[in-house]
Amino acid sequence: MVLLAVAAVAQNNISLPAGTTVKVKLENALTTFSSKTGDPFSGRVTEAVVLEGKPVIPVGASVQGRVTKVSEPRRIAGKPTIAIFPETVVLPNGERYMLNATLVDTSLRNGTDVNDEGQFKGKGHEGKDVIEIGMGTGGGMLVGGLIGGGKGVLIGGAVGATATVAHWLGKRNSAMLPAGTELVMELSRPLEMTAAIGGQ
Repeated sequence: MVLLAVAAVAQNNISLPAGTTVKVKLENALTTFSSKTGDPFSGRVTEAVVLEGKPVIPVGASVQGRVTKVSEPRRIAGKPTIAIFPETVVLPNGERYMLNATLVDTSLRNGTDVNDEGQFKGKGHEGKDVIEIGMGTGGGMLVGGLIGGGKGVLIGGAVGATATVAHWLGKRNSAMLPAGTELVMELSRPLEMTAAIGGQ
């Protein structure tokens, strides 16, 4: 009986090492234009996390956390940013464990990226946006020149620039993590699964 009790304790004394990968499918969309710092997020584990051949975090377990940063720059330079902090993993049996992990990748491409700090970066404005502004200004100057001569060049240029800047501001410099996006996380610290934390 004593040996059985010791074996049971040993089985419950699980520690996943730092660097362990956890793949999660995001359940709620996160965007720079609607999410705020402190907003919750959740995802479902899509691949079992295995230790010594045994599943420790099964498929379907929930990872919960919060948004820690939302940035949507209004200038051409700079990329829109979303930072998240995974806080808890909830197993299908309801056990909850503190989680300290960092986002390292997503299933999204198209110019998006995750930096070394675990922040998701949208693609931001590309070179063609700068060309659009230049073409809009130049086009306005050309039209103004044809209509009103030399003075019209300046007036037309100002009108063209204003219209183009308004167009650029209308194209939101945003980042989005849609629901269903796969998030790849790595444990920043060992995950000690020795004692479950209480539910909310």
